[in-house]
Amino acid sequence: MSARAAEYNALLELLETRFRSHPERHPDLQWEQIEERLRSNSAALHALYEMEVTGGEPDVIARDLSDIYEFFDCSTESPSGRRSLCYDDEALARRKANRPAGSALGMASAMGIAILDEERYRKLQSLGEFDTKTSSWILTPESVRRLGGALFCDRRYGQVFTYHNGAESYYSSRGFRGYISI
Repeated sequence: MSARAAEYNALLELLETRFRSHPERHPDLQWEQIEERLRSNSAALHALYEMEVTGGEPDVIARDLSDIYEFFDCSTESPSGRRSLCYDDEALARRKANRPAGSALGMASAMGIAILDEERYRKLQSLGEFDTKTSSWILTPESVRRLGGALFCDRRYGQVFTYHNGAESYYSSRGFRGYISI
């Protein structure tokens, strides 16, 4: 067995354990159907592996009417391996001093995932309490981004908030959450 195959088998075991530990996230879904879909999609396995090793703790949270499963980052706080990033590569290029290591959108693209938008972020928050000490960049509408801004969310005081910041900003407690559809 190759090293990659061993990593993916270990990942599938971990995903199954997480799936069975959190049935409230995916009522009426069967692991066997999800596993079959994952085993036939190496790109999805690679993306989920990247989500896991950067601290995202991915879990399936939905299946839509067209039989597409969605995995979201379900770590309690913004994934630890994806913090201290500005919003996108344009913002990263504009930073002249104290540049972060990268950007949220750039890293998401390299991982093969998409960043949560506000609707998906709120869907995640309906399943539990996330980002009570951290915050997460979310997909920002082009009208806001054109003006230099970017959006992020968190949960404070029992509420989910959406805020804005300059896209060039970065903080040690702000990361991003992603998802993948398979």
